[in-house]
Amino acid sequence: MKHLGIGIGWRPEIAGAVEGLDGIDWVEAVAENLCPGHLPDSLLRLRERGVTVVPHGVSLGLGGADRPDPRRLADLAARAEALGSPLVTEHIAFVRAGGELTASPRLEAGHLLPVPRTRDALRVLCENVRIAQDALPVPLALENIAALIDWPDEELTEGQFLSELVERTGVGLLIDVANLHTNRVNRGENPAKVLADLPLEAIAYVHVAGGIERDGVWHDTHAHPVPQAVLDVLADLAARVSPPGVLLERDDAFPPAAELAAELGAIRATLASAEPPAPVTRSAPAAAAQEAGPGYRDRLALAQAALLSSLTAGTPAPTGFDGRRLRIQARSLAAKRADVVAKVAPEPATLLGPDYREAFLEYAKCRPMYGGYRQDALDFARFLLDSGRPADAEARRALARWWKDRAGPRPPGRASRLLRTLTRAA
Repeated sequence: MKHLGIGIGWRPEIAGAVEGLDGIDWVEAVAENLCPGHLPDSLLRLRERGVTVVPHGVSLGLGGADRPDPRRLADLAARAEALGSPLVTEHIAFVRAGGELTASPRLEAGHLLPVPRTRDALRVLCENVRIAQDALPVPLALENIAALIDWPDEELTEGQFLSELVERTGVGLLIDVANLHTNRVNRGENPAKVLADLPLEAIAYVHVAGGIERDGVWHDTHAHPVPQAVLDVLADLAARVSPPGVLLERDDAFPPAAELAAELGAIRATLASAEPPAPVTRSAPAAAAQEAGPGYRDRLALAQAALLSSLTAGTPAPTGFDGRRLRIQARSLAAKRADVVAKVAPEPATLLGPDYREAFLEYAKCRPMYGGYRQDALDFARFLLDSGRPADAEARRALARWWKDRAGPRPPGRASRLLRTLTRAA
């Protein structure tokens, strides 16, 4: 794997701070937020300085039952080529379910959800990874995710699942030590056991991030300082292998540049103080287990659709799941939808003011996301208007104008906009 060094997640909100940080060897940018023909000036300046930029995808859903969307793969490939990236990364997760395989509406999670560690899911994931590898111009590495819920009747441990994935596909691994800590708190998984089972030579780089514990549940927020417990997992990993790269992630509640620099300093100190990597004795993958039989995509599709419907549409919990954990996950998904919709389409939130979050959560209880966050914003606005909100008449008219401008088959032309302006003036 290419040596990357110490990096930080590039976000528009901290672009200036990232450019000013000392000792940054590389950055990672969310792929879906970049346009290959119009890259942010900040990223272009970083590239001119020799800083490597890696696109990090969040929407492929390689762990889903469907085969990867060729358009999404082409978009990710275009971003890698535009940035001159040595690799691209994605997640071992599913983000949508339903559709043709289940003869049901396609649902969007708006979040990364865990795949079951079963033979069915492993076979689907391996096939999807190979499709993605064939479509991408550079190597692919996949990230382990944090989860609040466990699938019933799993057949492999996390380490076995990842090890077999690498053995069958040759894909790289992006190991998020914060997610290992999250799964220790939420699912009782020992990070040391996972690391012991991993093919460490496949690690492309490492994520480090912060979170917070509430009511016995660890929330992987990427909006809090990195705790010592996460740095301890990083030290354990560094004692087993010298990672090619380590990156600090921050996605919200961005602190001053000095605090980011201090967290990067803590990461450097952790790596420097780790014992030199010792010879690795790794547990063998559970290769002797029964391979997935016919119909594996259909079985996975039905299971994932049932889970996502329960989380986003209020249908009954599938058999074997922890109902309390599902409710926590459902609230988390709805809260994230509210936050992202307010960012990608701030007008409804601005018009509602302090009533926005309560109104959106009411909407999200029984209205799953079908077409991404921008469509979600339009559906939410239609929900508000149908229920006579906002209460203020002028705000309601403004919301109606906003919805009409964006809900038609195409945006209004120049003449239509001019006529509307004159009408308002009159």
